[in-house]
Amino acid sequence: MKHLFSFKMEMAILAASLLLGIAPVHAQNEAEKTYKTKCVACHAADGSGSEVGKKMGAHDFRSSQVQSESEADLAQVIAKGKNKMPPYEKSLKPDEIKGLAAYVRELAKK
Repeated sequence: MKHLFSFKMEMAILAASLLLGIAPVHAQNEAEKTYKTKCVACHAADGSGSEVGKKMGAHDFRSSQVQSESEADLAQVIAKGKNKMPPYEKSLKPDEIKGLAAYVRELAKK
């Protein structure tokens, strides 16, 4: 009986954490990790574009031009690639791509 109570309590805590938005923070942390491993070399940690990235035509993610794009459009560029940027649809899951698009949006707020 004690184990059933413990399980129910754990489920209640999990449900409450999801309602309070803890899960999106975890998703953002995962997107940030992916960004740091896949994107920083060309786009810089702050999204401004590294020296290499700028030479290849990488846009400043904080610019109004990029920030005016929808997250769906950003996700499409990540998935399919654009200009010299390679596509990531084969190496990243759709949720990871969606998370990166949201993270790009957040870079303008930092």
